[in-house]
Amino acid sequence: MSEEKIIVIEEKKEPGSIRLILALGITGMLSGIILVSAYLYTNPLILENKQLALQTAIFQVLPECKEYTAMELVDGQLREQVQTATTANRTEEVPLVYAGYDENGKLIGFAVPGSEPGFQDIIVSILGYDHVKKQIIGLQILESKETPGLGDKIFKDEDFQENFEALEVEPTIEIVKKGEKTKANQVDAITGATISSKAVVASLNHSMEQWQEPIAEFVAEKE
Repeated sequence: MSEEKIIVIEEKKEPGSIRLILALGITGMLSGIILVSAYLYTNPLILENKQLALQTAIFQVLPECKEYTAMELVDGQLREQVQTATTANRTEEVPLVYAGYDENGKLIGFAVPGSEPGFQDIIVSILGYDHVKKQIIGLQILESKETPGLGDKIFKDEDFQENFEALEVEPTIEIVKKGEKTKANQVDAITGATISSKAVVASLNHSMEQWQEPIAEFVAEKE
């Protein structure tokens, strides 16, 4: 008789729930450390680039500007922002405008930031405001994710940008179909990008509603 060979197949034990939890926990912790490290490294660079872009835009929307001062509302009054230990540690963003001065120290206008939901995302902009003529004299788009070839014309289309070289802000800024502009407070919309065009105009009106009166009171105090 031949010997019968008995083959014993050992079943592999599945890892216990504790080991799985530990593995997932360690993986999650490592992922979190990587993400936090990347944020801590890149965030200062992003903020620095945004600040540089803002500074460049201020000089662009106020062509004669040689220096500027950040201003904020304090008890309804426009005052120069003073950096202290308290203001430096603020967690919320404080709305600011920027008073621009020429080479002789004369106040020539204000750079006023604004934002408004567009077709894709929030459109962030800054306008140049001539407080004497009550006109917008320049506009720069700081952030935009509008549709390439259409909505992005708000900062690429030269004809659209010409709307903001001497745009009157009173009574309010109006948007009209391209080619139908007849008044100094009207903006020709971009064909095929009406939503983006309207968002820009809405942002301008909201900015003026917020800042025109405080600016006028500040200028009157200086005279």
